[in-house]
Amino acid sequence: MTILDHKIDFAVVLTVNNANPNGDPLNGNRPRQNYDGYGEISDVAIKRKIRNRLQDMGEAIFVQSNDRKTDSYKSLKDRAEAQTELEKILKAKESMNEEFAEIACAEWLDVRSFGQVFAFKGKGKGSGVSVGVRGPVSIHTATSVDPIDITSMQITKSVNSESGKERGSDTMGMKHRVDFGTYVFYGSINTQLAEKTGFSNEDAEKVKQALVSLFENDTSSARPEGSMEVHKVFWWEHSSKLGQYSSAKVHRLVNISSNVDEPKSFDDYTVQLNELEGLEAEVIDGL
Repeated sequence: MTILDHKIDFAVVLTVNNANPNGDPLNGNRPRQNYDGYGEISDVAIKRKIRNRLQDMGEAIFVQSNDRKTDSYKSLKDRAEAQTELEKILKAKESMNEEFAEIACAEWLDVRSFGQVFAFKGKGKGSGVSVGVRGPVSIHTATSVDPIDITSMQITKSVNSESGKERGSDTMGMKHRVDFGTYVFYGSINTQLAEKTGFSNEDAEKVKQALVSLFENDTSSARPEGSMEVHKVFWWEHSSKLGQYSSAKVHRLVNISSNVDEPKSFDDYTVQLNELEGLEAEVIDGL
């Protein structure tokens, strides 16, 4: 594989329709909003979905969610120790942090993409690792184009969890959803960090494909099938390692505006793509 030798910027436009794209656990799991009423999806949530898609594509992923695990390991340390060379390093008496990071980057695509903090105790006295890997793929928080409206409904359980008990207060709950919202998030891939983790041109292509199909196989009670959709992926490949333009200037090329006072669908928006000399965007429709 060829190490990525040119800077990449990207932007993703998506819609949310009667779904909770990213609940806030500190606010009753209501969809995230900023103080101005605009909806947000955290970069952590987006990276989780990218990991899931890469996992669906057959890639080796280190940080797997419990409900999507493809192995029997109960922790990240267990997964690391299952790799023979990493297990030897964890048992070694001397510090081998850099070697550990290098092997982990080669083994798992999400580590060499997003980076990872490894802080594991070894089995011998003074052994273990404590090293952070900085990944080349950075992703911003997704923000809605307009302020969002949130609908809340009360829900109840129709049966008891245990026999012989009356229904308690835990049978009542609240469910929240965004009625409709168009969101956009941006990202970049840094070549200097790609050289350190071994992130390749082929890896970049896999990340692009994951972005295009971001919400496939992501069904849940909060996000019913078809309620979240990627509409456009904009992908800029610069001609040099540092890039012809700053990421901020490239990201501003995408302008999204609503044509009506209260947008109810993606058709109510106009997406305009501006240009910079010498930099061409690949525009990909979502699935």
